[in-house]
Amino acid sequence: MTKKRKSGGRSKGSKGKSGKTQCSSCGRLVPSDKIKKETKYVTLMDPTLARELRQEGTFIPRERRVKYYCISCAVHKGKVKIRSKEIRKT
Repeated sequence: MTKKRKSGGRSKGSKGKSGKTQCSSCGRLVPSDKIKKETKYVTLMDPTLARELRQEGTFIPRERRVKYYCISCAVHKGKVKIRSKEIRKT
C-alpha cells in the first residue's frame, strides 16, 4: 500500500514510542507527537475593567488554557488546513 506521508503524520523522528494524549473535543487517545496543541491566554476579570486597569499600568494575571486536538477535530475546527499532494511535498 502506498504511503501518504514520509513521517506518517508524526513529529517524533527516531525517538521510539511516545505517550498518548486525550483529545479535548472528542476524547480520542492520540500519540502526543501527532496531536495539535492550542494555547489560549484568558483573563479572569471583565474585559472592560481589564482594559482600564491596563491603561493605568496595572499587571493583570492571565490563565493559560491548553487544548489538544486530534487531526480530525483540528480539521473540523479549522486549526489545520487540508493541503494537496504538491503543496505537501514542498
